Amino acid sequence: MGKPVQPETIFTYGSPALKFGAGAAEEIGYDLSRLGVRRVLVVTDPGVAATGHPQRIADRMAGYGVEARVYDGVRVEPTDKSMNQAIDHAQGSGPWDAFVAVGGGSSIDTAKAINLLLTNPGGLMDYVNAPVGAAQAPTQPLKPLVAVPTTTGTGAESTTICVLDVLSLKVKTGISHAWLRPTMAVVDPELTVTQPPEVTACAGMDILCHALESYTARWYADYERKAPEQRVPYCGSNPISDMWSEQALRLLSRSFRTAVRDPEDLEARTEMALAATMAGLGFGNAGVHIPHANAYPIAGRVKDFRPAGYPDGEPLVPHGMSVALTAPEAFRFTFSAAPDRHVRAAELLDPAMPRPGDPAEHLPNALMRLMRDIGIPNGVGGVGYTREDVPALVEGAIKQQRLLATAPREVTEDDLEGIFTRSLSLW
Repeated sequence: MGKPVQPETIFTYGSPALKFGAGAAEEIGYDLSRLGVRRVLVVTDPGVAATGHPQRIADRMAGYGVEARVYDGVRVEPTDKSMNQAIDHAQGSGPWDAFVAVGGGSSIDTAKAINLLLTNPGGLMDYVNAPVGAAQAPTQPLKPLVAVPTTTGTGAESTTICVLDVLSLKVKTGISHAWLRPTMAVVDPELTVTQPPEVTACAGMDILCHALESYTARWYADYERKAPEQRVPYCGSNPISDMWSEQALRLLSRSFRTAVRDPEDLEARTEMALAATMAGLGFGNAGVHIPHANAYPIAGRVKDFRPAGYPDGEPLVPHGMSVALTAPEAFRFTFSAAPDRHVRAAELLDPAMPRPGDPAEHLPNALMRLMRDIGIPNGVGGVGYTREDVPALVEGAIKQQRLLATAPREVTEDDLEGIFTRSLSLW
């Protein structure tokens, strides 16, 4: 990427109000009552509903004069079909003063879509990012949304992004607008203790890639200067996002393996929840790039892979797993754009790892060592893809221009083909 003619001099930063700590979810009714809210839809998925957390949160709100109903029809890894079903349900059972999402990124993203489409005209595809959708911006303010993550990973409680699979196109894409950011993030580590080890591993890789991708993203001043109306949530890496990303990496280095190995370790769970929140605050402003762009077709074109620890049913490559599978090769590719950052990221992630030889290998090696330790498959071949699938995966990834524009190097279809091919088997 060449030097911009008129370099950017401004970066932006946004975040939800945050309430963090054991027992924080019990106070949501109070927080909503302070906003004048009287009727709330709690949005969750069947697996999280089975833990009892969403209903307990809803029941607790009654003590503050807030009536709450639970919708538990969210699909893990949402599709345009599942989101439209949720929107129809909310429309038919409303009106609602606010929304509370309890669950992983799937529940939080579905609640964002409900909030958007119940306050603004049109349908999902009107707002989905181009070139898949029309990329319209909302014109009417959204209602309060409280995000309560029960998985330590997605960072969706901090971001302006809503992700979904468009079934007819076999592509994962999203909606991105500053108004989608939740009003408040309520992060209660006690809600994550029931998370299976395999889910912790996948969700933790999502945290890790959020931190690494935002830390290595194109620097905000390397973009052309934007007019005020052109500013977008992803503005590139910057001093504020760097701070969050570095701290998330420090927390992951000491707690990730422990949280997978011992789900009852509340200290490790708390640090993972804090890492997820910090990484979300970082990438929600700086952006993510190649591993996330590649993850969309990996998840969207899944064949018959069914991961342990997730509900039985349709084939699924969990989001955090799909992000991880090409990350080592992606960071090999981006190393030359910012060598010092890649080396520093490896030091933060795995301080004890010996680092002889080529510095370009430090971060990929730290990633692969972690992936082996926590049971992530050995590349995209490990979830059923072959060399014959690479062109289709490239086709899906190259459509994610909103993400690829954040990469520190220009990314071509040939570059993506090389990354996917080398990621068929990582070790």
